[in-house]
Amino acid sequence: MPLFILRLIDLIKRYPGVIAIGGFISGVGSFIMVDRQAGLASWVAVVMLLTWLWLMFENAFTQLFTRVFKREIPPHLLRYATQMIHQESLFFVLPFFYITTTWNSGQAIFTGLLTAAGLVSIIDPLYYKWVAPRRWLFMAMHTVTLFAAMLTALPIILHLTTAESFKLALGTAMLLSFPSLAVSFPITHWRRGVALVAVTLAVGGGGWLLRSWVPPATLWMTENAITDSLDGQNRTPGEDLQQVTASQVRNGGLFAYTAINAPRGLDERIFHVWKFNGNEMDRIALEIHGGRKEGYRAWTHKQNFPGDPVGNWQVRVMTEDGQVIGVLRFKVVADADKASGS
Repeated sequence: MPLFILRLIDLIKRYPGVIAIGGFISGVGSFIMVDRQAGLASWVAVVMLLTWLWLMFENAFTQLFTRVFKREIPPHLLRYATQMIHQESLFFVLPFFYITTTWNSGQAIFTGLLTAAGLVSIIDPLYYKWVAPRRWLFMAMHTVTLFAAMLTALPIILHLTTAESFKLALGTAMLLSFPSLAVSFPITHWRRGVALVAVTLAVGGGGWLLRSWVPPATLWMTENAITDSLDGQNRTPGEDLQQVTASQVRNGGLFAYTAINAPRGLDERIFHVWKFNGNEMDRIALEIHGGRKEGYRAWTHKQNFPGDPVGNWQVRVMTEDGQVIGVLRFKVVADADKASGS
């Protein structure tokens, strides 16, 4: 084994946090490049996915290496390479999820889970004594990280919509979860095999039911407003209103304005879902196109308010599959309340 590789391994063992810092910096750089140089960001994502492919077929590759070169790869080199891939992948995707997470929703749980996995990957006592020896836990961490990486990379590389990326990433996670479960719980009887299939389907079903908890990694709002006026020619909203009167909404209605950042070349359908006291009132589809640094500007104009619109309103900006991009909130008050300043 070349001396410089052994020295590199020693440096990684001595300063494991450097890999994580490097991964986070590359993630931030990739996040910026999605706005400015999408092509370069695509290559970064491709390289990351290829390293995951290597990890999935690690045993086959090492056996092939031994047969071809008549030399075994040191086990500690493979161990640290795997840890580096986890670190690089997690800290690559985290900047995307931090900016796209709606923190007062279930999405905070998913992003918190990714953050915890990232911390575990850089703390050797946790990674090597708690995660790595437990095959099921190691593969769970591997599968969740790959799921997040695919959510981030697929819209950039293949220009898949968020809905298409989610389905493909979830399907891949299901396929990966089955062999990992089979290793942890060997199939010794057909009933156990059926049970493992059922558990795998349950993993996929749970992921689908909780899809609103997963942030749309490459879509985020750069600007938003609830307003009673909008300049359609210049695509600029009027004053952002947090509170309006019942007569205002009855007379001219309200605009929900959003500017949404998306990767260059991506065409996406989103929805403005108007809710009143928690009940859905309208669901309006909008087509957005990626590539504009300031975000693609679109709006909906709601005029058919109920007879008594007083209460708490929100406009949930969502993907076709129900992932939340953001939430706009406002309150409608009675005219007398507005006049009295209450």
